[in-house]
Amino acid sequence: MDITDVIVIGAGPAGLNAALYASRKELSVKIISNDIGGQMLLTSEIENYLGFESISGFDLADKMEAHVRKYPVEFITAAVMNLEKNEDGNFVLHLDDGNTVVGKVCIITAGKHSRTLDIPGEAKFTGRGVSYCATCDAPFYRNKTVAIVGGGDSAVQAAVELGHLCPKVYLVVRSRIKAAEIMVKRMEELPNVEALIGYVPEEVKGDKKVNALVVKRKSDGEERELAVDGVFVEAGGIPNNSYLPEDVKTNSMGEIITNKDGETNIPGLYAAGDVTDCKNKQIIIAVGEGAAAALAAHDYLLRSGK
Repeated sequence: MDITDVIVIGAGPAGLNAALYASRKELSVKIISNDIGGQMLLTSEIENYLGFESISGFDLADKMEAHVRKYPVEFITAAVMNLEKNEDGNFVLHLDDGNTVVGKVCIITAGKHSRTLDIPGEAKFTGRGVSYCATCDAPFYRNKTVAIVGGGDSAVQAAVELGHLCPKVYLVVRSRIKAAEIMVKRMEELPNVEALIGYVPEEVKGDKKVNALVVKRKSDGEERELAVDGVFVEAGGIPNNSYLPEDVKTNSMGEIITNKDGETNIPGLYAAGDVTDCKNKQIIIAVGEGAAAALAAHDYLLRSGK
């Protein structure tokens, strides 16, 4: 049986850097993911990654991938269906293509997927006015009215991007805006962006396509029906960890609990990036966590004599 030193799940910034660092330690590495770049691919412009004053998420992902491919890292296009630790202390990963891979250590960097609103009309109009990627779909809404649901960095960035394309943009925020101050300032400078603070989405309405979003004010229950052509859901993410063994410790949001070296409560199992309980979900932090996890994995292999 072919046993790889390090198996990385996920090919976003954390996973790519983990693979790079592990390979540079002369370890055999396999990286498993259905895409390369992760949520970076959904970001139109990145201005806070050291060394690049401004770069698109796609271009940054492309540069990272090219760097990693200079090393003998094996890329596997697949999804992990199940992860278990066998009697030899190795990690066995069952993939959706029917194949199985085995590694001495495993680093989970699978990130998150978009959180849905779970309101009437959302599923019905997904792809017909409801979108989970402003960067992908914003150009289709030029000169139209849209609503964005969320109050974090991605929501405010979407408001700025759409604010330059649309005559009217509503930002529906449940509690308060939790985005970088510079992005909030840019949004507030756009007269066509209206932030509805303390409102929650209730229903997406439409005929063949979306034509309205019903929102409710939390303080008194007052409802408003916003006439919109599109609804962008930017309400955070859910960790991609459905394959985890039950004994892996996670927090109430399903994020994997790790220490500063990316160690989980399972020896030989590491995690980095947005899939973990790290407070700040930033590309540069994910990159650093990926490096830390790979270095810790290398130390573990040396100590265990594997």
